[in-house]
Amino acid sequence: MEYLPEELLICTITRLLEGTGHIAVGVSSPIPGSAALLTRALSNGKTGVTVLNSANLQTLNDGAGELFDRAAQGRIGAFFLSGGQIDGQANINLVGVGQYPQQDVRWSGSFGSAMLYYLVPRVILFREEHTRRTMVDQVDFISAPGTSPPEVYRPGGPYALVTGLGLFHFDKLRARFRLTSIHPGHSLEEILDNTGFGFDYEGEIPITPTPEPDRLSLLRGPIAAEIADPYPKFAAAIFKS
Repeated sequence: MEYLPEELLICTITRLLEGTGHIAVGVSSPIPGSAALLTRALSNGKTGVTVLNSANLQTLNDGAGELFDRAAQGRIGAFFLSGGQIDGQANINLVGVGQYPQQDVRWSGSFGSAMLYYLVPRVILFREEHTRRTMVDQVDFISAPGTSPPEVYRPGGPYALVTGLGLFHFDKLRARFRLTSIHPGHSLEEILDNTGFGFDYEGEIPITPTPEPDRLSLLRGPIAAEIADPYPKFAAAIFKS
């Protein structure tokens, strides 16, 4: 069954979310948002989903502030973070490129990323672009650190990294990524060439499973209608909804 690259990423993320009690999704996150909704559909409603800036896909009464309260109470099981730069220790940079504060390029800012990174147990890093510009040896500015000293209370942290080329899991003890699977049509050599940090891998690395037909049917049907609420252009372009 034919599928789009976006649908492959959605189904890849969905497998990482199985068994999560409540998934929260930030702004400008149509692919993670679609994966969260697909996870909820597959759980028969056992998984809750909150998508910020959505009229119908959230139950917050006090906006984003309540999201942080829920995270602090242990009521958010999974969240997504990205960054203009991500390094091999799972540090993310949402501030800009160059020496702070006189940076050559300035981005929107860290917002509450550090707090959620510390509190949410399953944080999935997601960035479609996988180049040495985005996957760097060391970020120029740490918006949220991937690891903390042992004495620091930190129930949350990085679980996996999903990019347009492959899937990595994060080893907290080693503070390194491990390449888990390579997306169809790509290769280990391509990932090595386009990654600025070192990572672990062993033997013959599996190919990321392609989307299951039943999940594609859900995506192109009820999920497409739901994700069109916060992301109408995405739904129209990917699902023709």
